Amino acid sequence: MKFISKFHTNWKKERVGLIPFDVQEIHEEASEIPQGIQLINAPYLWEAGKKGDGVVVAIIDTGCQTDHPDLAGRIIGGRNFSSDYSKNPNKYEDNNGHGTHVAGTIAAIENNTGVVGAAPLVKLLIVKVLDKNGSGSYQNIIDGINYAVAWRGSNGEKVRIISMSLGGPSDVTKLHNAVKNAVAKDVLVICAAGNEGDNNSKTNEYSYPAAYAESIAVGAVDFNKKIASFSNSNDNVDLVAPGVGILSTYMGGKYATLSGTSMATPHVSGASALIINASESKYNRPLTEAELYAQLIKKTVDLGIDKRSQGNGLLDLSKE
Repeated sequence: MKFISKFHTNWKKERVGLIPFDVQEIHEEASEIPQGIQLINAPYLWEAGKKGDGVVVAIIDTGCQTDHPDLAGRIIGGRNFSSDYSKNPNKYEDNNGHGTHVAGTIAAIENNTGVVGAAPLVKLLIVKVLDKNGSGSYQNIIDGINYAVAWRGSNGEKVRIISMSLGGPSDVTKLHNAVKNAVAKDVLVICAAGNEGDNNSKTNEYSYPAAYAESIAVGAVDFNKKIASFSNSNDNVDLVAPGVGILSTYMGGKYATLSGTSMATPHVSGASALIINASESKYNRPLTEAELYAQLIKKTVDLGIDKRSQGNGLLDLSKE
């Protein structure tokens, strides 16, 4: 995604828009563990990570098709901050497609048909901040982050991970403060590094909120473990994950193959749910955001390229 305006002076009136993510193909049906889920070796950690059971991930995006067959039972709640549906806060259905695709990579269930997500037993909090055209405002996103952090489930559940496949060039203080508050509450804030890359690791392309030190910035690789030409490079990239030709759930109960750092991010978000369960079982206590980040980075593999493109490397959940 991309914030359209670069000016700070009147950010409350600025509009936010999706960057053009590549929809390569729409499929009526699918039946497989997607290649991206396999590349990060998510099934390796399913047992120790309890497939994400008990972990709540907030997806801040365009909403989600809540009755998609592959997402049945995954949605724990949500809220609409966009202008869609006459601003009804209780209607957070996806009418764009992007958010449903992200949701499937994180949490699609195992049902012998369809696709499978990285953490097929997690719960999803759907926070719709962009409308059907992929447009919204900085304030939508700020409100969405703050809502996710403050949210409590009927059994006292809290959000442990915020997944944001969005970003733009403007550093807005209130946005930064919202991210810092989330991290201070031990919520992992996982963001797309951005699709403004020029295939040159020596140049900087910054996208916020990914570029904030407190965020976990995710770049994209293809299935040959090569950095995607569009993936941003800078000193704040934390790691990379599959983001080219990613098969996941889509609107209308369908499936689609999409590309972008937007697609890499949910691989890390779902993986982090597995890491939370595995790590907290191992240490028999809740871990801080900093401790969870350290556990995540332990499960990366150096690709032997510029760290400004790959950060700490490619996510690999089979790494001990």
